[in-house]
Amino acid sequence: MMQHAPMNTAIAISSAALGSLYLQTLSMFVILLVYYVVFSPFVIDDPVGAFLMFLLAWFTGCAVGLLMFAIKPWAPSFTTVLRTLYQRANMIASGKMFVANSLPSFMLAMFDWNPLFHTIDQARGFAFINYNPHNSSIIYPINVGIALMTLGLIGEYYTRKRASSSWSAKN
Repeated sequence: MMQHAPMNTAIAISSAALGSLYLQTLSMFVILLVYYVVFSPFVIDDPVGAFLMFLLAWFTGCAVGLLMFAIKPWAPSFTTVLRTLYQRANMIASGKMFVANSLPSFMLAMFDWNPLFHTIDQARGFAFINYNPHNSSIIYPINVGIALMTLGLIGEYYTRKRASSSWSAKN
């Protein structure tokens, strides 16, 4: 597919990212609809803010994925291991299983590096009327996402110019 003239790497990456966003958004709305209809109606305090945090989490995930994509031709096995480690650490340190405001400060330092931790905590603040996120920031995932996206785009450009097609024949 990449051999066709109008197709380029930016279009391939963008289409994959938008496809992922579509599936995640559709899944979220189906789950919320089923819960609303089957179990009990609920009210989201600020649905626009909660959805913006969802989009911010998607953006930072795209930035991490782009960086991994740029590194993969140079070190394919290392990138696979790094991706797996990041996924596992992200699952534990995302803050899905606990409320950030209830964490003691010595534990908060273990989770504060994760942009998903901040977006989930901020989304709780937008979704629930009685929750005010004190230990997270909206700015941190934005800055991390922009920095990782910039590094990923630079790395992808560098890799595209210097990587050889024959590298994949060795693997």
